[in-house]
Amino acid sequence: MATVQHQRAPGGGRSPGRPARVPFPVVDEVARHCAQDAEPSTVHIEIHLPGRVDEERLRSAFATALARHPRALMRERPRGPLARRYEWELTEGPDTDPVSFPPCAPGALERARTGALDRAPALTASPPLRLDVVREPDREGCVLLFTVHHTALDGPACLRLAATAAEVYGMSPTPPSPAPARPAAAPRLRRSGTPALARPAQVAPGSPGHAPQPGNAMLLAELPVPRRESGAPYTVNDQLMVATALTVADWNRAQGAPGAGRRPLRITMPVDDRTRGPEMPIGNGTRLVEVGFTAAEVAPGTDVAALLRATAERTRALKAQPRPQLGRGAGLLTAPVLPVAARGALTRGLRVVAGPWTSTTLLSNIGRIPYPLDFGDAGRASAVWFSAPARMPRGLTFTTASTDGRLHLALRWSRTLLGRSDGAALLDLFTRHLAATSSEAL
Repeated sequence: MATVQHQRAPGGGRSPGRPARVPFPVVDEVARHCAQDAEPSTVHIEIHLPGRVDEERLRSAFATALARHPRALMRERPRGPLARRYEWELTEGPDTDPVSFPPCAPGALERARTGALDRAPALTASPPLRLDVVREPDREGCVLLFTVHHTALDGPACLRLAATAAEVYGMSPTPPSPAPARPAAAPRLRRSGTPALARPAQVAPGSPGHAPQPGNAMLLAELPVPRRESGAPYTVNDQLMVATALTVADWNRAQGAPGAGRRPLRITMPVDDRTRGPEMPIGNGTRLVEVGFTAAEVAPGTDVAALLRATAERTRALKAQPRPQLGRGAGLLTAPVLPVAARGALTRGLRVVAGPWTSTTLLSNIGRIPYPLDFGDAGRASAVWFSAPARMPRGLTFTTASTDGRLHLALRWSRTLLGRSDGAALLDLFTRHLAATSSEAL
């Protein structure tokens, strides 16, 4: 995490009323440079509860959670035109109340979901997230729907805030710290056989009748977790990775995309080694790696069992390989040599130039939710959905989490690339290919 800089009074102590300052880490700065109003960079999280929460108790519990994780209480510090860094200001408390209770009305959940994709929280007000508690007349329970500005926080960090709020609300003792999401070390095995500089396939545009529009759209689904034989050399994450690759390959062939069947696929995968306990670092803490697949591996009639084993080798190797969060090039781009305005223009220009070499899609698997998310008389979470931004040129993301033995999938796409019917077709393909990775189908 970035070093906190305190404003100092002349005598050496921290100046009263002067907030601590944190330079933007590399991930935050790159995200800030590439921010677009047309496709807000938001993370959406839904926590479904069987009962309804009390408004004042929840507001108090979430305020306590923010106080226990003060790194979430941040806002972007104003800067001059020649400033060489973006900086966060850490505040003593929220600038505005992040918790709202929209009216209980039909369609409230769909409106809240749309808002999570269309409107990012302001970076100039602390904290850069909002929580809508959604209720509908014909729906039991309620939904805690978080919208997070991805320049500041990622999904696992926000889930840690929610877990702390649940512990306070439900007056339950803090459970033992869960293990890291992934082991810190793993054997270094061979990686993908795809050439590192080969131009990857991109997701083909949707049906000819689709009219491009700004923003993102999303479909949510609940699926069975694919079964694995005891001792299988691959994980559920590997099964999801294979299903994602086969889905995109099928889609591109069906759309007659140029290069379909010849270009390799590269799928971005976030790797998160943070502890999940109360001491979890808050911010953007994942590093991004790319899993490659040759065109032959995802051709029709592929041996799914063999592809699962090969994918497992690649993902284990990538998780074990030390690597900066966005690679070494991003570190050079964000070095404070030039003013941030100049670095921002350079970053945006390079992003456009590098668009054809952007990875095919992103699969973000949160895995089994590591917290009980027990809100006392409102009950434990029965489902948790996440969705990651799906900005162009990638334009499509798959995000998964599992609760109570069920897999919760969010398919999110850029409306510039795909329409609603295209999203439904991709969901059908993914469902079929994921079932094909189950031990019963192999």
